Amino acid sequence: MCGIVGYIGPKACVPVIMEGLARLEYRGYDSAGIAVAGGGHPLQLRRAAGKLHNLARNLDRDPVQGTYGIGHTRWATHGRPTEENAHPHRDGSGTLVVVHNGIVENYLQLKTALLAKGHIFASETDTEIIAHVIQDELDRQAELDRQPAPDLAAEAATTETTAADTILRSAGVPSLPLEEAVRRAVSRLTGAFAIGVLSAAEPDKLVAARLGPPAVLGIGEGEFFLASDVPGILHHTRLIHFLQDGEVATLTASGIALTDFAGSPRALHPQRITWDPIQAEKAGYKHFMLKEINEQPRAVRDTTLGRISLDSGRVFLPEMRITPEEFRSATGITIAACGTSWHAGLAGKFMIERLARLPVDVDYASEYRYRDPIPDSSGLGLLITQSGETADTIAAQHELMAKGSKTLAICNVVGSAVTRLAEGVITTNAGPEIGVASTKAFTAQLTALFTLALYLAQVRGQITDQESLHLVNELSRIPAQIEEILRTVDETCHELARAFSAARDFLFLGRGIHYPIALEGALKLKEISYIHAEGYPAGEMKHGPNALIDEALPVVCIATQDPGDPSSVLKYEKTLSNIQEVTARGGRVIAIAVQGDTHIAQLVEHVIHIPQSHELLLPILEVVPLQLLAYHMAVRRGCDVDQPRNLAKSVTVE
Repeated sequence: MCGIVGYIGPKACVPVIMEGLARLEYRGYDSAGIAVAGGGHPLQLRRAAGKLHNLARNLDRDPVQGTYGIGHTRWATHGRPTEENAHPHRDGSGTLVVVHNGIVENYLQLKTALLAKGHIFASETDTEIIAHVIQDELDRQAELDRQPAPDLAAEAATTETTAADTILRSAGVPSLPLEEAVRRAVSRLTGAFAIGVLSAAEPDKLVAARLGPPAVLGIGEGEFFLASDVPGILHHTRLIHFLQDGEVATLTASGIALTDFAGSPRALHPQRITWDPIQAEKAGYKHFMLKEINEQPRAVRDTTLGRISLDSGRVFLPEMRITPEEFRSATGITIAACGTSWHAGLAGKFMIERLARLPVDVDYASEYRYRDPIPDSSGLGLLITQSGETADTIAAQHELMAKGSKTLAICNVVGSAVTRLAEGVITTNAGPEIGVASTKAFTAQLTALFTLALYLAQVRGQITDQESLHLVNELSRIPAQIEEILRTVDETCHELARAFSAARDFLFLGRGIHYPIALEGALKLKEISYIHAEGYPAGEMKHGPNALIDEALPVVCIATQDPGDPSSVLKYEKTLSNIQEVTARGGRVIAIAVQGDTHIAQLVEHVIHIPQSHELLLPILEVVPLQLLAYHMAVRRGCDVDQPRNLAKSVTVE
């Protein structure tokens, strides 16, 4: 579920692996371990519960050495976060180890069968089963190898065993290569897995396999890497192959061999990653989250780069295999996403429906395939995901495709699973996002959704050239406006955190396209400060939530408006009525309002002003002070901002 780093090459591998695991700490974890061998050293294993520094202390007390190895940071799914449940896990012989992200759904059936064969297990995990299944495949072959043959000629005539196999057998070397044992083993697994395997019986070899959770291979100068995410190895190489579902990779000192699960060769397709390694570091900020909040002007700017013309107002989406004719004939769009990306999708619904006049449904990806959706082959699917590897989102994409829908993806990782399946991709170009609580990926997603909505409006003939030019120019102003917010509201949010950090509950209110931002503001606060928070449509207050209002409940109201948009002005006026409902019951209101709005200060206790923009672009600006508020609240409460409890960055299991 979390971090994997493997290395094979001429250097001592422990520093490489430990550094890589540290760079993947953002994924969230509760134990860690490392196994190394090579350079004349036997297989050595060290593990520890808790954070990576506990493992580092173990290594200081009891060092290990070698030139190839693998490490893992674990987020507990099966079994408590203890040393014995930490990865890597051994087989019964103690000579083979496995690390694993994902879930083995049939592990109980496999365990029962293996127990009957005499296997003894040392942990509560499903991962240990994988090591024992590989051992079982090696044992089966060894048993076949022990069967007597009259002579070499007779053996060759009755089996597929070659003379070379027999020579190896007599020398005590397993005739079944580790990679073949892994291929046979994964065919017995049900579920999702990205695994790394090494064996003392086959020195200088590291085997990886993938079905579901992400895994990447790094190609360096005479050295090769395995990782669960690019930042874990980015300081050593930018030449990356994204391991695809159903692939097995064998890493040796001489290179990487790739096959499918059946053993047929696959070609290696390395891509050069353009991320600067410094982008994956804190760069002087106290937390990754704060750094990433401050990177949002660049993230928004880079997401529009090359896609909009400030001269003509036209939008260009080159990574589309869906034709303009198909966009024109589409009957609707189904958006599927999870968490913060789902909130972006809700805002995108308002953008697409208003500009392109195309109906949009927004589904939780985790629920989509379980609600028996009605097929519509003339509709389109849109998946929104930061990582492109979220298991629920991939499952929703498969369901949409099975119903006959072509799919598009808005994603931050080129080459990820969702982008490979999609017929069209809009990359968000936010760069690596390390903090578990998404910030810059969200504003980049909103930017991509607005760009898509404007493109659809143009393709479908729903907007004039003059209107397009106006909207493109408004979009181009957003990065500078975010910079202004970062300069002017940070101290205000810091003061608000001082005033409200002891609160037990928060309520966030918004109308129309601003309601998804209320949801996102509440999510950010609960994720990193552990304060219970709810986002609610402002118009629904009188249908229940008014019962919660008292002097102890802070209420954040998004009360922005676009004076040039009559519908926006109407929503604003209705929101003011909701604010008065709250204050009349003693509630303490924090309002987000546009600059120049002096009226609202007479109604509420606190106001955060943001620059004026178009109604459909205001959400990109509104969320920034809500992110800062959540950040300062978490810091004031002493919470782990970048690695909130019980959460992981990339949720690659259901």
